[in-house]
Amino acid sequence: MIYGLVWQATMVVHFVVIAYIALGGFLAWWRPRLIWPHLALAAWGLVQLTGLVECPLTALENWARARAGEGGLLPGGFIDTYIEGVVYPEAYVWHVRLAVIAVMLASWAGLAIRIRRRRTRPARTTGTSAAPEPEASR
Repeated sequence: MIYGLVWQATMVVHFVVIAYIALGGFLAWWRPRLIWPHLALAAWGLVQLTGLVECPLTALENWARARAGEGGLLPGGFIDTYIEGVVYPEAYVWHVRLAVIAVMLASWAGLAIRIRRRRTRPARTTGTSAAPEPEASR
């Protein structure tokens, strides 16, 4: 039973990671520091597209599935098992990948604009300043 929970939890984490890869740039609009883990995961996603290395989440899920008596993921891993052919037709793989890249680039451009505006905008007052000092009498 515990192995079933492990592979299911790994599946959920995998979905969250993929969503963060696609949309994390928009979260960085809210908290700019979130761009760094997003960029790291985006780079990892590019490495994964090459097929040269196996994702550790895929390895963990396959390990837990085997011990739970379940079949492993398809040879293409998580995306081939849960997303391609399920969320969108397999014939549109490159269309979807290009759309995700476009969304990521748009989020990065938006973040750059927001950061630039913050740096050029004058500091805001909090409205708690003391009353203005009276003019000196002549």
